[in-house]
Amino acid sequence: MSRNAGPLTARNSVGEWLKHPVGGPLLREMLAQGGQNEKALAPVKLLSLQRLIAMSQGRLSQEVVDDLVQKANGGVVVDETGEIDESGWVEQITPGRFSGKTVIVTGAASGIGRATAARIVREDGRVIGVDVSEQRLADVAESLTDGLFIPVTADITDPVGVEAIVSAAGPNIDGLANVAGVMDDMSPLHEVTDEMWERVMGINVTGMFRLTRAVIPAMLTAGTGSIVNVASEAGIRGSAAGAAYTASKHAVIGLTRSSAFLYAPQGIRVNAVAPGPVATNIGGGTMEGEYRERIASAMTVLPPIAEPDQIAASITFLLSEDGTNLTGVVLPSDGGWSVI
Repeated sequence: MSRNAGPLTARNSVGEWLKHPVGGPLLREMLAQGGQNEKALAPVKLLSLQRLIAMSQGRLSQEVVDDLVQKANGGVVVDETGEIDESGWVEQITPGRFSGKTVIVTGAASGIGRATAARIVREDGRVIGVDVSEQRLADVAESLTDGLFIPVTADITDPVGVEAIVSAAGPNIDGLANVAGVMDDMSPLHEVTDEMWERVMGINVTGMFRLTRAVIPAMLTAGTGSIVNVASEAGIRGSAAGAAYTASKHAVIGLTRSSAFLYAPQGIRVNAVAPGPVATNIGGGTMEGEYRERIASAMTVLPPIAEPDQIAASITFLLSEDGTNLTGVVLPSDGGWSVI
């Protein structure tokens, strides 16, 4: 029996809610109250309604979801609001793939960075997990109990922080995953503030540059190494974000390609992953007026949102020896968005 045949719960996908004769109108009414329509939910149709609470960053509460579920079931309380795996994809761990390897992962306290760090550890690699949040890093370290995760609280835009990361890694650095990044507020160029520009470029480009520059000498000495930079669909199109974030991710791809060309003879592979929409907490503001409408029109062709573990699968493939003979690659891990 399909889930649609039973009570409608928060575990049902957004798509199932929209198709439901009672749940659909309720969800559309809620969207209308916020000045939106169901097109806004196109990228998340495969995700559960419950999953949207964390992704909304406070705009959708548990109370609102519980109320929707109760109304959809004729006022009956349905106690079934846990999460499920909506993607249908199951992560396949390759034991020993990173055995004996030391890999630095930035942004390791949440989202794609945490998923990447966890996968490398589960595949027997030693991870130097970097983030500005000491508490969240401690939570990750507690969940990875075999001692292969070394948390380093550091700011990659600060030379002192970069020095601490490299020191924690030691003389042998086999891989670097530059995952840390921040979103902009979706502003067009003439509305970008100096503060927003400097923050986005500082973390997404300058921080990545400084850490990579500090790591490469160890790889040159070893005659081998693998670097994966997290770019974005915004790095290969102009319709995915505001001016600052788009410029920063184009710069990431430029640095990736330049480094891949220059260091290939020394055995260092440099690649990039360009995610599409991902269920993380990176967040950002929203532009208003005609610029918002123009971006929104481009977003109607978004593929379903991916989970961080799916992007981590792409990153670890390129980091590992499975990525042999690949350098200078910009891999769109985007559910096909880049071909539209």
